[in-house]
Amino acid sequence: MSDSYDVIVIGAGPAGYPAAIRAGQNKLTVACVDEWKNTDGTYAFGGTCLNAGCIPSKALLESTELYHRAKHEFAQHGIKIGDIKLDLAQMQKRRATIVKTMTNGIASLLKAAGAVGIQGHGRLLPDNNVQVTAPDGSQKILQAKHVVLASGSTPIRLAAAPHDGKFIVDSWNALEFDAVPRRLGVIGAGVIGLELGSVWSRLGSEVTILEALPDLLPMVDQTIAREAQRHFKKQGLEIKLGAKVTRAAVSGTAVDVVYSNAQGEHALQVDKLIVAVGRRPFTQDLLAEGTGVELDARGFIQVDEHCRTAAANVWAVGDVVRGPMLAHKGKEEGIMVADLIAGRYGEVNYKVIPSVIYTAPEIAWVGLTEEQVKASGRPYKVGSFPFAASGRARAMEAAQGMAKLVAATDDDEILGVHIVGPLAGELIAEAVLAMEYSASTEDLQRTIHAHPTLSEAVHEAALSADKRAIDAINR
Repeated sequence: MSDSYDVIVIGAGPAGYPAAIRAGQNKLTVACVDEWKNTDGTYAFGGTCLNAGCIPSKALLESTELYHRAKHEFAQHGIKIGDIKLDLAQMQKRRATIVKTMTNGIASLLKAAGAVGIQGHGRLLPDNNVQVTAPDGSQKILQAKHVVLASGSTPIRLAAAPHDGKFIVDSWNALEFDAVPRRLGVIGAGVIGLELGSVWSRLGSEVTILEALPDLLPMVDQTIAREAQRHFKKQGLEIKLGAKVTRAAVSGTAVDVVYSNAQGEHALQVDKLIVAVGRRPFTQDLLAEGTGVELDARGFIQVDEHCRTAAANVWAVGDVVRGPMLAHKGKEEGIMVADLIAGRYGEVNYKVIPSVIYTAPEIAWVGLTEEQVKASGRPYKVGSFPFAASGRARAMEAAQGMAKLVAATDDDEILGVHIVGPLAGELIAEAVLAMEYSASTEDLQRTIHAHPTLSEAVHEAALSADKRAIDAINR
């Protein structure tokens, strides 16, 4: 292994490993240092996303959705299969196998790009030196012309609900339950809380989600958020808004939770309590004195629009810098930085980053909400289309939700697209592409969409903005 590289990337999550791969593709010598350690003691590339976040959660969401549909929906299709039995051990084995396959794939991709993968803790020293502490404790100093910091994020802990990893748990622990808790509490009704609540609710848990804010999903267009909340209630998710947890303590084999709202103080007892109140940047022992890298008041590494830090030839990408904590945002930042280092063009359009919540129905959006456009004072128009009027959604027994489009009235530019419904996370890609090219509603209106498809909902929402929808009544 060399001691000197053109680029050293610290972190092999969804921001770091793409940076290393693209640097290798650009014919730069590159090393990628990562310290992720699984609960079984094994080391793996991929960061939180592949090991304990995006991928394992989607595996369980898919499995539990099929289980739920088999129990509650198949009979409507004329499919009668008798008693459905849950094999949670097999479900978890499948999840773990998918994770292992994907993380092994990262190692292969790094190797194929000519990047050197190094397992250990990376620490930036002055003058672009990187100290690597191996799993056995041995240390080595590497030198680089450029260093990319991609150390990711970690779950926020609550002092009122002290984490013990068994009864009061974080999102990673909650993906590895070996039994379905009869009563499950979740603190936080954000993306992670709703997805994990959905997983265990489908398997039979009585789920109560406590959210301190008065509104559900305030970052989401509120028409969409209200529609989603209505369906979550139908599914049995009990979401208590304006509920601030003041204390939680393990009592025997249960957790006693106390929370307060406008009506006063309340008690709740659950078998497991998931704390899902967000994530914070992970910079523990990342920066030595004298590096010149600066952190803001919240612990994020300060960068410019091209992810340059205050230190020469030191860059930072992903969850450790400003912006939404999304794997695809970090990935694009990593690629941009690797191209800029190589003297190529690189840019991330932060105005057109899609977000997805993988509940059922899924929630996805890109651009501005109606509330944001209204607050800006810019004249706008809105179009929407319900999946109840979609033949494909009806055939799928998934006719819940809607597609909504917000556009400017002066030049017809699409400002935001918001979807709650089947496969919303896939449907939003069309809107992202349209907005990347500053498309108008007319551009979408004149684009032919195959019939019958779910994508017709986006087409009809665009038509609806000008009261020209065909398959819905224009109002």
